[in-house]
Amino acid sequence: MSNASNGTGLREHMFLFSRFLRSPRTVGALTASSRALAEAMVQGLDLERPGHIVELGPGTGVFTAAIAQRLGPDTRFLAVDIDPAFVDQIRRRWPAIECICASAERLDELVAAREMLPIDHIVSGLPFVSLPPPMTKRILASVESVLRPGGSFTTFQYLHGYGLPQAVSFRRAMTERMGTQPTSRLVVRNVPPAVVLTWHKAAPQPVPPQAD
Repeated sequence: MSNASNGTGLREHMFLFSRFLRSPRTVGALTASSRALAEAMVQGLDLERPGHIVELGPGTGVFTAAIAQRLGPDTRFLAVDIDPAFVDQIRRRWPAIECICASAERLDELVAAREMLPIDHIVSGLPFVSLPPPMTKRILASVESVLRPGGSFTTFQYLHGYGLPQAVSFRRAMTERMGTQPTSRLVVRNVPPAVVLTWHKAAPQPVPPQAD
């Protein structure tokens, strides 16, 4: 993949701000994430070996750039955003990346149609705290259904909102679905500071044999 702008310049900040004003609930951020946050979001992910990677809510492409720089030649990468303006921008910057305009609620059917099951890693920039709870529930169900056992789901929460009931509820729901506790990393070099959270999906428990 070619090196493109990391999406943190003034133009990207202004573009994101304009999209936030039009749809604050689905965009969820006033400024683009920092390179430091992008590096933390992909830290520890083996993106070079053949596999399937999904990014939810790429926005201006800050995380997209960090993923693209690490992709191996046989790794498939799908980006999904509900805002057509963001999708157009991602397509212009990274023509080799498949970026589609759709809701993350449809993730299961989107990856199935592209024969990408199961997914190894999902990186999400979606503002779950501000999304309607029914939408969040549908997205998490779709994430759980497509992720392979041992696969990872990474997202972030802003530090100032980490203790809000919506944020706590999201972490609890994700932990219940993944069957594991998340690892967390604090990123202070971001405005505002953020906590990166990564869950790994637990392997299914074997069903004990029934007594005769």
